[in-house]
Amino acid sequence: MGGGDGTGSSPSPRAPARAASAVVGGAGSRRGSGGKWVRGGRGMAELEGPEFGKADFVLLDEVTMEQFLENLRLRFSQGRIYTYIGEVVVAVNPYRALALYGPPAVERYRGRELYERPPHLFALADAAYKAMKRRAKDTCIVISGESGAGKTEASKYIMQYIAAITNPTQRAEVERVKNVLLKSNCVLEAFGNAKTNRNDNSSRFGKYMDINFDFKGDPTGGHIHNYLLEKSRVLQQQPGERNFHAFYQLLLGAPAALLASLHLCQDPGAYRYTREGAQGSACGDDAAGYQAVEEAMAVIGFSPEEMGSVRRILAAILHLGNVGFAAEGETAAVEDAAQLSALAELTATAAGSLRRALLTRTVAAGGGELIEKGHSPKEAAYARDACAKAIYERLFCWIVGRINAGIAARGYDARLHGKSTVIGVLDIYGFEIFDTNSFEQFCINYCNEKLQQLFIELILRQEQAEYQREGIAWQSIEYFSNEPIVELVEQPHRGILALLDEACLAVGTVTDPLFLASMDARLGRHPHYTSRKLCPTDKTMEFNRDFRIKHYAGDVTYSVEGFLDKNKDTLFQDFKRLLYNSADPVLRAMWPDGEQSITEVTKRPLTTGTLFKNSIVALVENLACKEPYYVRCIKPNDQKSPTLFDEERCRHQVSYLGLLENVRVRRAGFAYRQPYHRFLLRYKMTCEYTWPNHLMASDREATQALLEQHGFQDDVAYGHTKVFIRTPRTLFCLEQERAQLIPIIVLLLQKAWRGALARRRCRYLRAAYTIMAYYKRHKVKAYLRELLRRFQAVRTLPDFGKSVVWPEPPAVLARFQDASQRLFRRWRARQIIKNIPPSDMGQIRAKVAAMEVLEGLRKDWGCQRSWARDYLSSPSENPGLALPFARRVQTLKDKVHFGSVLFSCHVRKINRFGKSRDRAILLTDQHLYKMDPRQQYRVMRALPLSTVTGLSVTSCRAQLVVFHTRSQEDLAVCLHKTQPAGDNRVGELVGVLLEHCRATKRELQVRVSDRIQLSLRGRRRLLTVETRPAVAAPDFGKSRDGFVLYWPGR
Repeated sequence: MGGGDGTGSSPSPRAPARAASAVVGGAGSRRGSGGKWVRGGRGMAELEGPEFGKADFVLLDEVTMEQFLENLRLRFSQGRIYTYIGEVVVAVNPYRALALYGPPAVERYRGRELYERPPHLFALADAAYKAMKRRAKDTCIVISGESGAGKTEASKYIMQYIAAITNPTQRAEVERVKNVLLKSNCVLEAFGNAKTNRNDNSSRFGKYMDINFDFKGDPTGGHIHNYLLEKSRVLQQQPGERNFHAFYQLLLGAPAALLASLHLCQDPGAYRYTREGAQGSACGDDAAGYQAVEEAMAVIGFSPEEMGSVRRILAAILHLGNVGFAAEGETAAVEDAAQLSALAELTATAAGSLRRALLTRTVAAGGGELIEKGHSPKEAAYARDACAKAIYERLFCWIVGRINAGIAARGYDARLHGKSTVIGVLDIYGFEIFDTNSFEQFCINYCNEKLQQLFIELILRQEQAEYQREGIAWQSIEYFSNEPIVELVEQPHRGILALLDEACLAVGTVTDPLFLASMDARLGRHPHYTSRKLCPTDKTMEFNRDFRIKHYAGDVTYSVEGFLDKNKDTLFQDFKRLLYNSADPVLRAMWPDGEQSITEVTKRPLTTGTLFKNSIVALVENLACKEPYYVRCIKPNDQKSPTLFDEERCRHQVSYLGLLENVRVRRAGFAYRQPYHRFLLRYKMTCEYTWPNHLMASDREATQALLEQHGFQDDVAYGHTKVFIRTPRTLFCLEQERAQLIPIIVLLLQKAWRGALARRRCRYLRAAYTIMAYYKRHKVKAYLRELLRRFQAVRTLPDFGKSVVWPEPPAVLARFQDASQRLFRRWRARQIIKNIPPSDMGQIRAKVAAMEVLEGLRKDWGCQRSWARDYLSSPSENPGLALPFARRVQTLKDKVHFGSVLFSCHVRKINRFGKSRDRAILLTDQHLYKMDPRQQYRVMRALPLSTVTGLSVTSCRAQLVVFHTRSQEDLAVCLHKTQPAGDNRVGELVGVLLEHCRATKRELQVRVSDRIQLSLRGRRRLLTVETRPAVAAPDFGKSRDGFVLYWPGR
């Protein structure tokens, strides 16, 4: 289908009322209050020039068939295939692709009123969507027309538009539902559509789809109803027609390996059920169609196993058609056993059970006895074909049910998510007149009669009845009523369907000619029924075969042959039990009635005609309770030409669709009607006399005052209970003014409500803060009491409360507890220090200084032992040399007058040439002395402490110390010859020197590293430590980039 085009314009306010579903284009004012023109989108007349004809048939100068057809022909020739009759869209099949449905077109029609853009399906879809969303009212779009008029394409474009304008927030579940809804068309067309002589993609079933929406207008799910699949097409097609698309897509699109596993070849002519269709032209690209269906089924949610079962069932139907029967005495036998084994493999049934079901029939006799009756070849072929039809029909219904499971609304609760509303889309077979019309065409045409009856009831009869009921001046318009035709078909006890059921249930042998004779006898006086017996001179009908019904769309001659069989739709229980016991879970699920025992007595099933009638009656009742929108499709010619306009063909369609009567009713009628109280409820804010509430005697007077203030009194009529507005532009002006006032009213309401919420919240907060304050005070008091209980006796504890666990503080006292813990630690330290003799305080301060720089960096630094400092003056540490050392120290003291000895110890030192010697170091409060123990501790080098800038030690147990000086002449020594052996004195040396520097306010850098950089006469060297088990005493050696200290140990 194609559609009218138009350019965009600035968006206009989106009117919430049913302006979109109103009559378009009637003469009327578009002025707002005060006589000014209302600004908004450009109308149809501005977007389409006179060369395109009238965009709305209501605007015709004269309502005649000639002018109607001329306007239709002109617009068709100009590519304008859509035309309005008020809110009804008349669509002509263009038989060519038109660029009218992309995203730009969607944006042009999104939120627009019906008359603001050239006629289009999108405008109608938007009107139905807005009516559903704004008024929370269920709507439906009924697409009608004969076969080949473009109904299926129209429904797809409507679905495409609804999907495009919904879910702006891109919610994942809504997107999933939209994708399933759109992809379902592809799958249903493959299994339910076929090529006919009138249409390459003819729907051979009826489809009604409900789309559920949440309160925000986003689709949350849906449900598809299918009606009367033409399953007889599986067996036979008319010349030039094909079987259902799915068979050709499987044969011509599936990979060769898959076909081999299904025992199929790529030639449709090899199978009896597709042989006739194989002789005709291909319908599109079947290979591409196969891929599209596979992808669509995956999106919908079919599992790979389910898709494999569907392919096997299609293959089984093709193989079933090729099963032949030969006579063996009085019974039949299968001609090809290999065909039977392949069929058993595909249906996952036992070959013996399959053979029995095809060749025999089990009948229950009295007393629970079973009798097995063999078929003749003719009976076996009939049973085979009935089974093939039933399998395909149940496969189709299973696919529809599987799609419904995929699009069912999940977790929707009206109490939580608001009311769910529905848009229904009806795409059902059009009126059909073939060379040979059978039971299927009879049912299809009956369905179209019912839909036409609904159209007449809603659009024509109810419209006029409402004007008369409301007392509106009105000239009655004559129109064709098809109610007698509907009664001819469905009237209880007397209609054709009732007579057909009566014939099917009659005892004895009843044939199709006997059924025809029964209709002639009981319906012969009906003005819309005739047959050859009733009209012997009409040679277009055959005796004992044909009857004719004068439908609203024209006379149709039906062949009664097969009516009884197709209505009874007989399928032996043997096939149902066979397929119910299949190992394929999908195939088994399609035959739940196969579970019944053959001896179980069941209620006689309803006939096909009765089931179809009941479903159509339910459909019409469903549509009648919704707000309908109509698309009337016209087929311009039978040659599928994009340029040919067959006037007689179109005249016939316009006539039986009742379009002229529709135009007359719309021209004489009113576009919009609303009860006075509901009209005021929506528009009272636009008038000072009605806002917020009027004080007049009645709602009618208030409505009249409102419309007169806006200057619309000439475009309205007042009924007993409703106001009638002739043109939608009047309503649009009201909607536009309302849209301007609503934000102001909303702000006022928001201000009042937000103020109330704020005051209530303030009261709640004050109460909460009061409770919180009392609770916080309670928590603080409880915490302080617990703290007092735990710490009240710490003075008497040996560790002064070190082991006492602090209680968990409330959040408000977290900082208080941190400060309290610091104070407690300082108090505890003070208690401990008070008991330390003053002579030990220097050692304590030195250890603290060493801990600050070595803690965590060096494993062992001697903090656990007592620090003697001057080890060389001790006879136990330095036997035999303690006295000479004491004399040397006294001599130095007399000479330089230092205050005290900070540290002394034997060391191993290395010079810049890499030679190591035993030496001693003496650290006073003024100098660092390097001495030779072998020469009565003669001073070899004296370094003023002021020139020492830093110390470097290692992180391991090695007693290596490097003194860094300003003169770049560093001193590297290793403490040794300690008593006891291995005593760790590096921490002592670092601590006493660092404490002294701090006391004298000098800075000393202490670095801990296993790769120490030192300078010897300005030359940079690297000093490392290497542990060797074989070394008895520490000693220095050379390395590639400096020196290495070999330390004994592992």
